[in-house]
Amino acid sequence: MERPGGTDIRSRGFSLIELVFFIVVVSIGLVGILKVMDVSVAGSADPQVRKQAIALAESILGEVLQKPYTDPDPAQTSGESTRATFDDVDDYNGRGNATFTDLPAGLSTYVISIAVTSTTLGSVPAKRVAVTVTHGAEAITLNGYRTSY
Repeated sequence: MERPGGTDIRSRGFSLIELVFFIVVVSIGLVGILKVMDVSVAGSADPQVRKQAIALAESILGEVLQKPYTDPDPAQTSGESTRATFDDVDDYNGRGNATFTDLPAGLSTYVISIAVTSTTLGSVPAKRVAVTVTHGAEAITLNGYRTSY
């Protein structure tokens, strides 16, 4: 059957099979694109959490490492229970969030733990300070060494 002008009526459009095949191919492509976007969006906040945890750990590690290697007043064993009275590296051992009460509200969900252990670097006595900051599944541990120089 021909139309005026010589074109066949059956060659004008898409068949139902072609249309269904097109919809299936486009749907598979969209699902693939959406999966890639889902993975990238799910991990997009992680760098910010990691950067904040690193900055917090660096700040705390810097504060601890500025303290003397040994206790300047070893006879005084009481009274060094608050951050304001800490006068050597060992005073921070086993401390956590309760010690750092002046953190901004946005960092209140980060968990802090500090471990101070005695070690040697070659033949030099040292104290290893490990600061761990955890937020959800993300944990950052920074280590520093304090020697008696």
